[in-house]
Amino acid sequence: MRASAFLYPWDVVGDPAAPATVAGLGVQQVTLASAYHSTRALTPRHPTGRIVTAPHSAVYYPPSGERWRGRALRPHGQSWIPAVDPFGDAADALTAAGLEVHAWVVLAHNSLLGRAVPRCTVENAYGERYPWALCVAQAEVVEYCVSLAVEASVRPGARGVELESCGWYGLAHLHAHDKIGGVGLGPVGQLLMSLCFCPACERGYGLREKARAAVREALEPLWRGAPEPATGCEADGLAALLGPGPASAVLAHRLRAARELQHTVIGAVRAAAGPDFRILLHADPDPWRYGANVGVDVGWVLDHADGLVVPAALAARASAVPRRPGTVIAANSTVVAGMGGGAPVPDVPGADELRLYHVGLASDADLATLRAVLRP
Repeated sequence: MRASAFLYPWDVVGDPAAPATVAGLGVQQVTLASAYHSTRALTPRHPTGRIVTAPHSAVYYPPSGERWRGRALRPHGQSWIPAVDPFGDAADALTAAGLEVHAWVVLAHNSLLGRAVPRCTVENAYGERYPWALCVAQAEVVEYCVSLAVEASVRPGARGVELESCGWYGLAHLHAHDKIGGVGLGPVGQLLMSLCFCPACERGYGLREKARAAVREALEPLWRGAPEPATGCEADGLAALLGPGPASAVLAHRLRAARELQHTVIGAVRAAAGPDFRILLHADPDPWRYGANVGVDVGWVLDHADGLVVPAALAARASAVPRRPGTVIAANSTVVAGMGGGAPVPDVPGADELRLYHVGLASDADLATLRAVLRP
């Protein structure tokens, strides 16, 4: 089964041994970060360092001044890798080692832009903004995501792209020093706290101020410790708390907005890159989900994209949906023992391909386990 290893450019730039190490694992592809959020990352084998701190979202190539001139939402470059084009340098080295390189692009999750342009972020029912979550129902955000997707995906040396956060983000996010666990909201409460009430979303719901008031009323018992409705899924729980009509209006708007973003982004990348360029989305097969694995209508989105990268546990569920021939379901497995992962299952039910998160962060023991699985 075809396998791809996630990497950051700093895993390769300055480490001449990295491409051969990755190729020796038995993978055929690398999914290499081209536009990525802030992070602090371990580099256990790099010859010059061990920790990389990326303090803000950045692109790992020189962004086009002409493309972004005069726009409030625009990508920012990086300063923590000593290279002008870290993605390009890493892609060249990996390609020379016989690996196919695909870009890894984070779209609607950008805390730097959220702080700078708060009007473009998700606003919860209490009027509070989530600076890490750009609201994908806003035309300005869609325009930014489309432009970033084209520029960050269609890089020299890239044969495809995997788009992360090409859809809704919400409350459940590892923000800096998170301290929001005092009240344990379940899936329905998390969804209620992730709904957006910016002007574009309030218009999209078509419920005037009723939706905001209804969400706050539904949340109040949960803050006091009441149990969530005993339903089969978040959508049913939302209907139980808000009523079927308002819940349907809210979910329909979110699905429309996500579809518009995904359709526009995929179409723009396809037009810029050509037909042989593979476009996959990091996704959850439940359309009301939010976060890095955005909720998608699997059959609909695979009429446009070439595949989905889903958590390995959801691969069978995603693959059970009728889809366009030639599309793929890639099962994403955490392979770093220190992050709760372990050896990937080589034949995940429902999966056509494997994704290995994250080879750059993995210990030598983790890599030995991977080699044993991929090259028995």
